[in-house]
Amino acid sequence: MKNADVMRTKKYVQSHTITSPLNDGMKASRGMMDEYDGIAEVWFESESELTEAMSSEEMASLGQVLVEDENKFIDHSASCAFIVTEVEF
Repeated sequence: MKNADVMRTKKYVQSHTITSPLNDGMKASRGMMDEYDGIAEVWFESESELTEAMSSEEMASLGQVLVEDENKFIDHSASCAFIVTEVEF
């Protein structure tokens, strides 16, 4: 990822939704809304690492550039973002 050092990212993954009868079946059987085009995961070593990265001067400058780029392909008003912790079973 181009800006991984500034963002202090550990991993970046994009998963794009595919056209599949399986998706249609899951939505219908559970009464779910239409799917998103995909998801993006940005991995960090820890929440504190993310907080430190977001507080840096470099990230303040890069943040605006990232938002401008995202606006070309993401409808933020119809999207969501959240911080999670991975739990393995």
